[in-house]
Amino acid sequence: MQIDSEFELFRDNFRRFLNEYVAPYYEQWEEQGLIPREIWNRLGENGFLCVDVPEQYGGYGAPVHYSLMLVQETAQAGFTSLAVAIGGQSELVSPYIQNIGSEQQKNFWLPKMVTGEVVSAIAMTEANAGSDLQAIRTQAILHNQYYLVDGSKTFISNGHHADLIVLVAKTDPQARAKGISILLVDAQLEGVKKGRCLKKIGLHAQDTAELFFDQVHVPNNQLLGEAGKGFSYLMQELPRERLSISMMALGSMLGAIELTKTYVQERKAFGQALSQFQNTRFVLAQAQIKAKAAQAFVQQCADLYSQEQLTVSEVAALKCFITDTQCEIMDQLLQLFGGYGYMQEYPISRFFVDARVQKIYGGTNEIMKEIVARELLGK
Repeated sequence: MQIDSEFELFRDNFRRFLNEYVAPYYEQWEEQGLIPREIWNRLGENGFLCVDVPEQYGGYGAPVHYSLMLVQETAQAGFTSLAVAIGGQSELVSPYIQNIGSEQQKNFWLPKMVTGEVVSAIAMTEANAGSDLQAIRTQAILHNQYYLVDGSKTFISNGHHADLIVLVAKTDPQARAKGISILLVDAQLEGVKKGRCLKKIGLHAQDTAELFFDQVHVPNNQLLGEAGKGFSYLMQELPRERLSISMMALGSMLGAIELTKTYVQERKAFGQALSQFQNTRFVLAQAQIKAKAAQAFVQQCADLYSQEQLTVSEVAALKCFITDTQCEIMDQLLQLFGGYGYMQEYPISRFFVDARVQKIYGGTNEIMKEIVARELLGK
């Protein structure tokens, strides 16, 4: 990735945006359990959503590392709930529409996603189907000019605010992977219901909801790609999601290291700064070493993605390695804060609890290991 003055200017502008429109209010959002809808409009107005969307659809047509940088910077600032939200819009839903959508779908949805007029969510997970997507039960049965959708989804990021739902459903209930399709569902359609915002141990401000579909009539022109190819589309696009998760993990590590470095230089024990104790120095040094290794791996995968050469196995290895490393580092850094690390008013506690889910979503790390093992050893 080439870092030039234009990229640095874009990053500086985004950092100023975070300082002005996010930092003063983030604690309140965490307490309320929801990021306000207006932040989407502000992000769009300032040009920080779906920045790699081609100009003909309202975007900048920027290189993908511009988009990934926004996710990393948000997490690095300690705003991981917002990083997940932005990632859902820009790193998950937008690429599906860009790469698979019809011209009508691109022209209708992408400009609205760029401006923040439309908030989007991808709905895969069900109560009994998480990493095993072939087990989903939500159905979308074709009737003349529309699909009749019935079912439910859970753990849906951006679900409460969502105007557009990228829905994974069975269009052929008798087939397994070959019966899965993807629909673009307008959340205003009759029969679409949003459940409660789910309470989580971390990511408190992140909009995570249940979604219900009761006899929803989705026009057949909102089928994404071809019927029955949904599973292959998911395999095609999941690397971008896992790369985005890895960028968030990297950002969180770097932010937590910086936070801890400042704390141990100011905090005293037994008449000297914590930074003078060998254990403190070694813990921080080891965290920095691992973060540098993670950064190199992330950069390698981001470069491969921009060249359309990133494999499912490679990004699975990255996602597993970096999120495992992140959780290990967060635990060790929190320990340096002593009892204060367990207090919510200390930001290190938020880094700690927000990290844990990254080993789960986007495919659990156990599934990531299985993907790597299959390439290494065969089935």
